[in-house]
Amino acid sequence: MPAAGTSWGRYPKVAEASQRLLHVRDRAAPVPAFQGRTLPYGNGRSYGDSCLNPGGTLLCTRGLDHFICFDADAGLLECEAGTTLAEILALVVPQGWFPPVTPGTRFITVGGAIANDVHGKNHAFAGSFGDHVLQLELLRSDGSRLVCSPSNEAGLFRATMGGLGLTGLVTRAMLQLRRIHGTGMEIETRRFDRLADFFAISAETAGSEYRVAWVDCLARGAALGRGVYTHGGHAAAGVPEMRARRARPSVPVTPPFSLVNPASLRAFNTIYYRRTPARPRRSIVHYDPFFYPLDGIADWNRLYGPRGFLQYQCVVPPAGAEAATAEMLDRIAASGQGSFLVVLKQFGDRVGRGMLSFPRPGTTLAMDFPFRGPATLALLESLDRVVMAAGGAVYPAKDARMSPEMFAASFPALSAFREYIDPRFSSGFWRRVTGEA
Repeated sequence: MPAAGTSWGRYPKVAEASQRLLHVRDRAAPVPAFQGRTLPYGNGRSYGDSCLNPGGTLLCTRGLDHFICFDADAGLLECEAGTTLAEILALVVPQGWFPPVTPGTRFITVGGAIANDVHGKNHAFAGSFGDHVLQLELLRSDGSRLVCSPSNEAGLFRATMGGLGLTGLVTRAMLQLRRIHGTGMEIETRRFDRLADFFAISAETAGSEYRVAWVDCLARGAALGRGVYTHGGHAAAGVPEMRARRARPSVPVTPPFSLVNPASLRAFNTIYYRRTPARPRRSIVHYDPFFYPLDGIADWNRLYGPRGFLQYQCVVPPAGAEAATAEMLDRIAASGQGSFLVVLKQFGDRVGRGMLSFPRPGTTLAMDFPFRGPATLALLESLDRVVMAAGGAVYPAKDARMSPEMFAASFPALSAFREYIDPRFSSGFWRRVTGEA
């Protein structure tokens, strides 16, 4: 797990002494006294600086980890904001329930899921996390405590959903879960040879709840965009229970250089692509490796070395999605930069509830880049230009360097959102993308 006050990408570097950590353990207490401006901090799984506050205070919320009530008949769960999805899964899965939306790690807090309005592999079916938050309690710096929902304090609710922790401290939330019959996932996997095949298969499998693809970020020419496509859903009633993985290896130390480099990438990508059959292969797997493949390796972010890495995730509208995605993949391959895990998927027609919600109709590409200084920053700026020209957006939860212009282009409701910011809450990300002190 990351040390309190750091982000998962370990970039940008923030001096420990520049952020004061205040631990919040009592949801009924007022916001702890602080100097300057503050920001809620959950489990540190945001990649860039949206969870950092250099020169200010972080309100560490992992102490708010209590379940308040769980209606096992209706699937209604109320919990404190510092509760992680892993803790929720341990409680509700044995009773036949599951989060309707989950991202690629179970180690995020509920407060973080709300602040970033996270999404998963089933956006077309279930939207984003905020679509299943029935209400939340928000504690403001002036001492006011507000219960927000789509029908009460609706504007503040919409601003908080995806609001990057800037509207106040979420202390608790009520979530609607979904029924499942067991721990199994019935999935189908196949490889595809080019980017156009991804779009064809995605349309062909539109009836599947979960759809996602891995892409070989180094392939070029006729093989540009080749990858492995997986789709499926929760197992039907009567399918035998699947056992969770037990061993969880870890990366014990940070190597002196990044182990993710062109040589290791090329070897891994070729093997992973070739070992997947061209014809669809059906299987039943436990939900854990399906949803959370990287959670199986503790501290995997250390693989990128002492300089850390930058995650990049964007979405481009349907009309120009194939052309824009091809252009980005070609630029990435030409640069020789990239990662083992490159995720390509399509969002549905839903637009997130939040004013700054990232999910929207279109195709989304996400991947990691070992930080190599100016070369990495220049590549990501070039990807921004492709995204902006296509009318798309970059995801703040994954960002550490986008420009104010890219941020404003990504979120047309930015002006409306500003009205709901708590004046004593701020972040390194917010100051960077707005230029505000």
